[in-house]
Amino acid sequence: MKKRTQKPANRRTPKAPPVFIKWRFGLICVFIGLAFAALVARAAFIQVIEPDRLRYEGDLRSVRVEEVHSARGMISDRNGEPLAVSVPVQAVWADPVTVFKHQGLAKKDRWYALADVLGLDRQALIDKIEANRNRRFIYLQRQVRPAMASYVNKLDLPGVGLKEESRRFYPSAEVSAHLVGVTGIDGHGLEGIERRYDEWLTGEHGKRTVRKDRFGRVVEHIATEDKKEGQPIALSIDQRLQAIAYRAIKQAVADYRATSGSLVMVDVKTGEVLAMVNAPSYNPNNRGDLKSFNMRNRAITDVFEPGSTMKPFVVLTALENGVADMNTVIDTGNGIMQIGGSRVRDVSKVGKANLARILKKSSNIGVSKLSLAMPVETLLGEYGSFGLGASTGVELVGESVGIFPTRRRWSDFERATLAFGYGLSVTPAQLARAYATLGSLGVNRPLSIIKHEGVTEGKQVATRDNVYKVLQMLEGVTQEGGSARRAAVDGYRVGAKTGTAKVAVAGGYGDEYIGYTAGLAPISNPRLAMVVVINEPQGDKYYGGQVAAPVFSSVMKSALQILNIAPDAQTGPGLQVAQRSNQVDANE
Repeated sequence: MKKRTQKPANRRTPKAPPVFIKWRFGLICVFIGLAFAALVARAAFIQVIEPDRLRYEGDLRSVRVEEVHSARGMISDRNGEPLAVSVPVQAVWADPVTVFKHQGLAKKDRWYALADVLGLDRQALIDKIEANRNRRFIYLQRQVRPAMASYVNKLDLPGVGLKEESRRFYPSAEVSAHLVGVTGIDGHGLEGIERRYDEWLTGEHGKRTVRKDRFGRVVEHIATEDKKEGQPIALSIDQRLQAIAYRAIKQAVADYRATSGSLVMVDVKTGEVLAMVNAPSYNPNNRGDLKSFNMRNRAITDVFEPGSTMKPFVVLTALENGVADMNTVIDTGNGIMQIGGSRVRDVSKVGKANLARILKKSSNIGVSKLSLAMPVETLLGEYGSFGLGASTGVELVGESVGIFPTRRRWSDFERATLAFGYGLSVTPAQLARAYATLGSLGVNRPLSIIKHEGVTEGKQVATRDNVYKVLQMLEGVTQEGGSARRAAVDGYRVGAKTGTAKVAVAGGYGDEYIGYTAGLAPISNPRLAMVVVINEPQGDKYYGGQVAAPVFSSVMKSALQILNIAPDAQTGPGLQVAQRSNQVDANE
């Protein structure tokens, strides 16, 4: 019997103990140490040495700077009545990237509702968003009223937001439009006072720096920069007089089918402009009505030959230089005076007349003889001293200084025509300043459109005695038999001079006329100077005494009553010059 061989038991072979290799362990430790050192160095570099870059990148994602809107300063008249105010509105904007990210255009009914409330074409609005799909900001509509903005907000369109703005509102509308001006869509002045004093009115917007989370919620207020409100301006204009003057000019332009009309009223004592209007005008609240033809302030931009309104200054120059006195008699002949190859004519025969009658009858021959009796530089110097050929002082954009002749050689006929207002051109504002200087007994003050406290110091450019004599003569022009009797005002002593000139065209004169009237009231103590210009009236009436004088009378009467100036019709013209001078000294 064979013995079985016994198999050995299944035993696990013992593993060899791990071999510790020092150089490998050291190498790994070195690499780990270097990596750790690099991380520490990088962290130190980022956090300590140069942290600005990452901070900048982080701020780009969370920090936002919001503009704190400041209102534009108010413009008011001399009595505090608002002429231009800022009202809060909203701008509707869109972020096309966000719109497409949230598939915002899928809700077409809401976008159509947005277009309807903003007054936009539906498809045009959709096309605008698609055309700017890579932009982060576009305006959809500016200066939206609060009620419309509230509706837009309720539409809850992704990527559509509101931004605070302000819109200029003009309570007086077309009445003061040429003077006050208008602002553009971005709130900066385009015309008039709005443009001239734009920096003063604008102020500075504030800033608010905040941090927002991913949902657009403010989580931190970082900094605030206070806003600086625009400064208000009080004009010298009296809105009551402005409204009366505008209605009168607008009616006259319509009645006589004239191209345009202008009126300027000045406070004789201070040189402040109390009214400055033009027709046609425009409504600055309606931007669709902004046409350059209507927006021009003709009272300071348009020039015309002043015609017979220059005759009082010729008489004054003759008195000042001893060429004539109150007893001088000038023979105007049969109403026609030959000068070289040209003729000077009078509308009616005056015959032999003193200075008062020459002025009353508006004799071209009479003032021509006075002009020819003195150097031309003397007459032009007197014109210039009364403010002709220079800026009036209102400092409005677009003001013209007129056309003041300067020649080396003058013909006798040219010297004669200068005496009755041909050969030079002035603006209505310049003529108003000249007559205001007459009213202040020869004290020339610059005009001001800004309200001033007290009396602006002026320059004495003529003798008070002689100026007062001319004022007395000027009063006679509005009395029975005078050329400006339609400019008279019941109950008041008024001095005025009418004029009519042909419109200058290339190479001579056209067939159209300009009628105007300039004057003062009350003569016993002049307070108001006024100029009325009616440009190119149509029909049979075109003389200044027919179209401009009635406007002068109507507006002057209302102004004297509104300003509570006492009637002086009973004082008579017999006041002594010395007494009158003392009164003016006391008032100034």
